Amino acid sequence: MKIVTQADRGFESALKKASLRGLTARASVEKAVRTILQTVERGGDKAIIRYTKQFDRVALKADDLRITPDDIKNAYFRIRKDEGDALRLAARRITAFHERQRVKTWMYQDGDATLGQLVTPIDAVGVYVPGGKAVYPSSVLMCAIPAKVAGVRRIVMVTPPQKDGINPYLLVAADIAGVTEIYRMGGVQALAALAYGTQTIQRVDKIVGPGNIYVATAKRLLYGTVGIDMIAGPSELLVVADEQANPSHVAADLLCEAEHDEEAQVFLVTTSERMAKDVSKAIEHQLKGLQRGKIAGKAIARHAVAFVVPTMEEAIDVANRIAAEHVTLSVDNPFDYLDKIRHAGALFLGRYTPPSVADYIAGPNHVLPTGGSARFFSPLSVIDYVKVSNLVYYTKQELAKVKDSLLRLAYIEGFDAHAKSAQSRLL
Repeated sequence: MKIVTQADRGFESALKKASLRGLTARASVEKAVRTILQTVERGGDKAIIRYTKQFDRVALKADDLRITPDDIKNAYFRIRKDEGDALRLAARRITAFHERQRVKTWMYQDGDATLGQLVTPIDAVGVYVPGGKAVYPSSVLMCAIPAKVAGVRRIVMVTPPQKDGINPYLLVAADIAGVTEIYRMGGVQALAALAYGTQTIQRVDKIVGPGNIYVATAKRLLYGTVGIDMIAGPSELLVVADEQANPSHVAADLLCEAEHDEEAQVFLVTTSERMAKDVSKAIEHQLKGLQRGKIAGKAIARHAVAFVVPTMEEAIDVANRIAAEHVTLSVDNPFDYLDKIRHAGALFLGRYTPPSVADYIAGPNHVLPTGGSARFFSPLSVIDYVKVSNLVYYTKQELAKVKDSLLRLAYIEGFDAHAKSAQSRLL
């Protein structure tokens, strides 16, 4: 693990590199994505089937695209009871957290005028669940349950097909979460199907969920045709550790995030150079016993940096500049620093809050802003699944009270039809 102290000549350049790590797509990626989107828009199911065979090496017919109730029923027989119980426990806790995020229609009186906002759920949402190197039933719960809590009626899940079928954990998680439709399709072609619709799948209004650089690019290009949650990049974790932190715990937390993929980015910010060295040694030791040690090791070698600074205030400043997806405060009295943390997707406070407890079982959403976008994005929430319409009701008497100011503003902007629309009601 690379270690830089504030006195080092390369400290500022290392910090700048960490702060500017946002996801960018090469021109070749964007060109390929545009081609797939356009082909699916024109070709529908036939294009989906062709790309599925090309990219996933799975031959399907149009009738095979949609998962049936029997497929879901059979999935329960392919997992253990304790695994199903764990998924249900996670679902209950995720539901309990997100129910507290509900927002309601509100109104107030301003003289004889009634003003407010009408809050309504989105009609149809698409949930993208990645395939490939890992299986993510927890992401199914995190994406679908807030939609259910918000009142979304149609929740559509898409995930890349495997040669031996869709992973049973994904199907069980989708059933528990209240997903209404599931399709065997992944990659850019699946997002195109959700956005444009095909002969088999009706279009949705918003797409949520993480994915690789091609999926992220597709979401960016489709924004406007459909809504999206955010442009998600590789997983990230930043640990702020004081001199009393346990190096073994810190190393385990960093590896917890690094094992996602080779491009995962993890950082340590500490006031102790000894801590940085001890954590680096602990990482080397713990890597040897990890099932995904090669992946985590590459992520550490490519991107991991330990920043050593003189004071905790400067450590918090470094954390804010990096604006990581996950931020752990492994310090005494972590709540004392809450008013100083400005940019973080999720905060894990204290010595006994591993990132994994929030990834799976605590309840807050684990779909979080990455690449420094915690400066302006928030975690996925119930609010992402509703939309707001402004409400305005005026009586004739209240309109008369504001008429003169309304007319002045209309004439300032040169819109006399605006003025006349008000005047016509007061003749």
